[in-house]
Amino acid sequence: MSADSLEARIQRLEDRNAIVDVVIKYATSIDEADWEGYASIFTDPVHVDFSEAGLPASDFPRDQFISFAAQGLGAWTARQHISPNHRVVFDETDPDKAICYSYMYAQHYLKDAPSGDFYLMRGSYDNHMVRTPDGWKIASLTQHIGWLEGNANAVQEVAGA
Repeated sequence: MSADSLEARIQRLEDRNAIVDVVIKYATSIDEADWEGYASIFTDPVHVDFSEAGLPASDFPRDQFISFAAQGLGAWTARQHISPNHRVVFDETDPDKAICYSYMYAQHYLKDAPSGDFYLMRGSYDNHMVRTPDGWKIASLTQHIGWLEGNANAVQEVAGA
């Protein structure tokens, strides 16, 4: 099948759509506290680099990363993660790899927090994707923080909630 064939172009569109769906599920699963669904989008292990937010880059067993996320995010009264502006770049040498660059808009609300109820992170993600027998998965995730707004002590306060 040539790279320009109709079949190849349709496959690329289907792959792009599936990749974007996974990245959106990253955001919605957090908001819905659907930790099983959240786990389903990652490889095992998964490489996570949240060093700009204080979590150094490391390879994690998937269940360990999901537990960490559930504990840290589950304590908020409410949260809303929006994942727009998806740009999918396919690996030209391997059709089973791609990177989905996406924006991050992560609102967090902690009712009656001493330093303020609201905390907002803005930035982006580099989602390194691989095709698996179960579909596209995030194999490596890097978070880039553009700027923060609201309660500067929110993360520490939610840890004590």
